[in-house]
Amino acid sequence: MGLSVGLAVAVMLTGCAAIQRSEARSTEELLAAAGFVMRPADTAERQQRLAALPPYRLESRTKDGKVVYTYADPGACQCLYVGGSKEYSEYQRLRVQRQIAEDQAWAAQETQMDWGIWGPWW
Repeated sequence: MGLSVGLAVAVMLTGCAAIQRSEARSTEELLAAAGFVMRPADTAERQQRLAALPPYRLESRTKDGKVVYTYADPGACQCLYVGGSKEYSEYQRLRVQRQIAEDQAWAAQETQMDWGIWGPWW
């Protein structure tokens, strides 16, 4: 019994980690397309600072009177994405555009589905 519970927990954690990596990769693709600059944590100081940031979250900060957006990936790329207001606006636009495309693809698949096979309630 204990072994099967342990195995189930391991499978769940692996699945959660895979989903997080996929979401991070998707976000990073949009950030790069929007013009965010990827800065690797290639020194000990940068690695320490990266570790202090909230992972996988787009954060805003003010630096020298300007809003700066950062996204820390301490996992796959061990890097920090940095952009300004212009890049953030483009990221938001691309994110909405991607969501619309995904919704349209889902709707197209749904209309091709033969729902009649499930009975009269459909």
